Amino acid sequence: MGTFARGKRSLSISDRSGQAFPYVEMVKEWNGSLVHISEYEPKSPQLNPRNIGADPQGLQNARPQTFTEQSGGSMFTVADLSLPGDFSWGSDGMKPLNPSLQNSRRQLTPIIGRVTIVIS
Repeated sequence: MGTFARGKRSLSISDRSGQAFPYVEMVKEWNGSLVHISEYEPKSPQLNPRNIGADPQGLQNARPQTFTEQSGGSMFTVADLSLPGDFSWGSDGMKPLNPSLQNSRRQLTPIIGRVTIVIS
């Protein structure tokens, strides 16, 4: 295989500007263009972004908060959110057939300790 000349007296044409520069001052860019060292631009970091993983969601040693009678709460709370009666929708879209009847059937009964509150 033969050897190449060093090109110390040769000129080369820049792919970017089209001007002639000494061959020994030419460099190849990341995209394959042969340019002078004064015109050289390194590859933008935005072309190869880093992989960023997902955000952490849970804790490694998590413990749920517990409520006892000494802390002022009960062990658990049950909420019944069902609506009494049939809650049918009329032909007007999202409007009940008789809204006042449906509202009169709703009742809140919270139980706190030994006290019962009934609101009608």
